[in-house]
Amino acid sequence: MIKAWSLMRTNGFHKKLVWIVGAILFAAVCRAQSSVSQIVQAANPQKEKISLIVIRADNGAALFSRNADNPMIPASNMKLVVSAAALHYLGSSYAFQTQAGLLRKNLVIIGGGDPLLGEPGLQGSSAGEIFEQIAKTLSQNGISEVEDIILDDTFFDSNRVHPQWPPDQLNRWYACEVSGLNFNRNCVRLTARRVSGGSVVEIDPPTNYVTIKNQIKLISKGDSAVGAYRSQQPNALVVKGTLNQSAGFDVAIENPAGLFGALLRENLTSNGIQVKGKLIQKYIKSDPQIQILCRFQTPLSEVLNRSNKDSLGLAAEALVKTISAENTQGKINGEWPHGLHLIERYLQSLGIPKDQFVLKDGSGLCRENRLSPRAIVMVLQDMAQKPCWPVFKESLSKGGLDGTTMKYFKEDKYRGKIAGKTGYINGVRSFSGVCQTPQGDFLFSILTEGGSSQTRNKINEIAKAIFDGRW
Repeated sequence: MIKAWSLMRTNGFHKKLVWIVGAILFAAVCRAQSSVSQIVQAANPQKEKISLIVIRADNGAALFSRNADNPMIPASNMKLVVSAAALHYLGSSYAFQTQAGLLRKNLVIIGGGDPLLGEPGLQGSSAGEIFEQIAKTLSQNGISEVEDIILDDTFFDSNRVHPQWPPDQLNRWYACEVSGLNFNRNCVRLTARRVSGGSVVEIDPPTNYVTIKNQIKLISKGDSAVGAYRSQQPNALVVKGTLNQSAGFDVAIENPAGLFGALLRENLTSNGIQVKGKLIQKYIKSDPQIQILCRFQTPLSEVLNRSNKDSLGLAAEALVKTISAENTQGKINGEWPHGLHLIERYLQSLGIPKDQFVLKDGSGLCRENRLSPRAIVMVLQDMAQKPCWPVFKESLSKGGLDGTTMKYFKEDKYRGKIAGKTGYINGVRSFSGVCQTPQGDFLFSILTEGGSSQTRNKINEIAKAIFDGRW
């Protein structure tokens, strides 16, 4: 009897367990099928602010709205506004251009603010191929030596570091300097490796422009934790931390034009072309005696893709300064204040009230930026009504397929049909874009502040509910 009772008790437990698991699964399914309003209402307003709006792309009719006029920190959703303004002011056929030429016996490089200069696949199969092409062109013109290398980076102004970016993050790739002559995303990659008796730190691309002081401590257990810190000397980095086997990371460098010049000189030398003089940075592009030898171009569409799909901050900041430079007499000294002023004018031309936006940078790294969800969807709708819409839409990350949303929306129903720009800085998560539904395109903007690690999941569920029309 005891055994029989025990068996019955066990079976009852199993039944109860099955019921509990079933209830949990049912609740999960219910949550997954919640409407937009249910997901939003479930948030704790004391801890998590959610503002959003959904409109039809064709006529602007509002499908759902909650606190849509509230200006909030947009994080990287700022890049959407900058991208739209770039198409507005520059046109979809615009291309960034870098030129190499001769002025008497000097080699001249004229920067055009290209944030993707040296990007593999654009100017060659590797970052260094641009230097190989310059060396080859010189050789083909019978030139075996040059005097100075003159670097003209005056397409942008000399304020390469945004004054409101966190000072302790300026060595990070996402807070790199913004120059009229950029290269390799204005970063070098450091790789620390364990070797017999100690450690080494390798620099890619290899250059003497950056020096390393190795203060790494070796460990036999645990994960590596290595970082690079700036010293008082430009591009003299101190590498610290603990290393097990290997660790690699990108570091933003100082004076990107100088890096380009140093790499160019080193490459010319290795290709048998002597550089007898110095590296000089100055304005020279207006000299009529410059003989242009070769040009390197990057279409605006590629810059938009890197800005929005991959959230490359340098791309967005270069767009702000390019808007400024191209609307300045002489096309020089593109700057943040002027570029942002022009972007503000673009927003005002759409009828967006001035109290719904504050623009401080292009990437969204600055916490003083503000955009309302309504302002963002009005920008999206403006793009949707223009011939440049395919270019703009292609720049968005396609859920489940590419960019920052590759790991989301993988279900067949949503894959590739929910496209947008994510955003994240501490305490802020955002997502704005387009749902391409059988009922037409729905434009949306979801901005949150004060959320938790689960907020991104909530945002994704809201996007799915928008696609499904679950209001």
